[in-house]
Amino acid sequence: MRILLVEDDSLLGDGVQAGLTQAGFIVDWVRDGRAAQLALETESYSLAVLDLGLPRVSGMEVLKHLRQRNTTTPVLILTARDTVSDRVMGLDAGGDDYLVKPFDLAELIARIRALLRRSAGRASSLIKYSDVTLDPASHVVTNNGAVVDLSPKEFSTLHILLQNCGRVLTRDQLEQHLYGWNEEIESNAVEVHIHHLRKKLGTDLIRTVRGVGYVARK
Repeated sequence: MRILLVEDDSLLGDGVQAGLTQAGFIVDWVRDGRAAQLALETESYSLAVLDLGLPRVSGMEVLKHLRQRNTTTPVLILTARDTVSDRVMGLDAGGDDYLVKPFDLAELIARIRALLRRSAGRASSLIKYSDVTLDPASHVVTNNGAVVDLSPKEFSTLHILLQNCGRVLTRDQLEQHLYGWNEEIESNAVEVHIHHLRKKLGTDLIRTVRGVGYVARK
């Protein structure tokens, strides 16, 4: 899953980016509100982590602009503003969760997983499809109860497809979720990930819609 981190504090941003990356997320990091607006307008993100006290354009303005465009990307506000009125204002402006600095990284990651689960309409933390079970928290995939060894990109590809079960995703859409700004993308990268998943999990799991993309069968 690809996340936009909007944080102007270099030390904090570096730590959060490293922690989220270690947890399996693809993280693009920007340091001001205008850059955040441009990123949200041009890229596809599963979630944004947004500071409020930003240079150029405030985090609150970024959030309001995002919601005025009817964009439903979940937003977790991460800020030092800790009054009740600040929290109410942030949530009423379109924030989906609010976490006050200083914070525990494990809690931030757990809140991100909860928001992603909620945005996908799932009650359970586990994603189950036929004999395949995917656990986003532990990054473990099982097939008929047996653990299947997947690379990080294979896991992310499967996660995206299962979370959008029944919906055809194009190669471009998959690439948007799988790769950040600093990663090189081979021309056949998505096809390679799909090929490996079929070898490890069976050919019936993912269907190719010719000329369109890929879909996890319902």
